[in-house]
Amino acid sequence: MLARANRIVRADDYRTTVRRGRKSGTAHSVVYVRRRDDDMIRFGFIVAKTVGNAVVRNTVRRRLKGVCHELLPTLPPGLDVVIRALPGSPDVAWSTLLTDISEVVDRGVKA
Repeated sequence: MLARANRIVRADDYRTTVRRGRKSGTAHSVVYVRRRDDDMIRFGFIVAKTVGNAVVRNTVRRRLKGVCHELLPTLPPGLDVVIRALPGSPDVAWSTLLTDISEVVDRGVKA
């Protein structure tokens, strides 16, 4: 579970990360990564109604939170990461989701 300090909660922060962050994608998600000047790593999740009903969307969001919890120790400080789930994301295996998101986030960090 991600701590509140590791979550993006303000709409302005989402908007800034999506508009100014580095965009990369997989078959199941689009990831935006933006560097900031403080020491926190924050994650945000966008799961639209096109992904499924409320139960499916919340399951996808919880899975994405779990992936980000696994990635947290491996990332450098001062990042905002927003993950937009695409309609195929509920059917993806955990291991595939973890490797896809970690590769995309690493690509965004190195750029």
